[in-house]
Amino acid sequence: MVRRIDVTGSGGLRLAAWEYTDPPKVLPGRRASGPGPDARAGVPPGRGAPGGERPPGPAVLLLHGLMGRASHWAPTARWLSDRYRAVGLDQRGHGRSDKPEHGPFDRDAFVDDAEAAIEQLGLGPVALIGHSMGALTAWQLAARRPDLVRALVICDMRASALGEHSQRQWEAWFRSWPLPFATLADVRRWFGAEDPVLERPSPSRGEFYAEVMAERADGWRPVFSRRQMLQAREAWVHDAHWDELAQVCCPALVVRGVDGELGRAEAQEMVRVLPRGEYAEVADAGHLVHHDQPAAWRRAVDPFLARHFPADAVPHLG
Repeated sequence: MVRRIDVTGSGGLRLAAWEYTDPPKVLPGRRASGPGPDARAGVPPGRGAPGGERPPGPAVLLLHGLMGRASHWAPTARWLSDRYRAVGLDQRGHGRSDKPEHGPFDRDAFVDDAEAAIEQLGLGPVALIGHSMGALTAWQLAARRPDLVRALVICDMRASALGEHSQRQWEAWFRSWPLPFATLADVRRWFGAEDPVLERPSPSRGEFYAEVMAERADGWRPVFSRRQMLQAREAWVHDAHWDELAQVCCPALVVRGVDGELGRAEAQEMVRVLPRGEYAEVADAGHLVHHDQPAAWRRAVDPFLARHFPADAVPHLG
């Protein structure tokens, strides 16, 4: 089950947060009990608390990457929800959150939004799990507000500046999109097999982009502005973020896909710079690690959380 919760982000922006809970377990031959008083909040009964209500465990906040949305975390959130309060955030310009025409889409805005979500939803101290852009937001927040973050997972995000050439490549790539797509099948096929930047077919990549398209009068188009996406990525095109890594005092796991954008040497240097860094890599995975190899992704993340963010040991601030 999932429920939407609106959050007020930086500058009064409306952000959509999504809380995931797994459904109540029902044994064969038995019926599920009726909803308890917290049913309106999406809390399933029968999880061991008095009255059959599930107690609020420590929280995990999931931050998607550029062009993504919180729903991309659904499989991860569902296995996390067995032990944690799992919440995904549609970041500004993405998903169901507001997309202000003139921004801002700088680093401070994204970090302020994540901080607001933690405080308004009473999630802290949290474990932050971020992919790509969301990982950068996560470690910047962990550096800024160590009181709010107890553990951090960084998935396939570089700390080095990418350089202006990278931005020009992205501009050209956006122009190459054959918009509008006639069907979602066309979306899956182009991004999963026909996109010229692909080295080999990737069905999971096709599924990723199918989730960020919406049907318009003339066909299927992205739910985000490509201009705004270019604005958002300027922060890691022009700036490096090693200093903020060094300020992260909580345990931090750096996860890379073997065929992803974060190289092994840079990932291991990130682990060295992090005061309490750990390293994991996922074979047969590209940049979209948790989409490409969900079982291996879980095997990398689950033990880290069990060691550093046990479900029964971290109280909520809220």
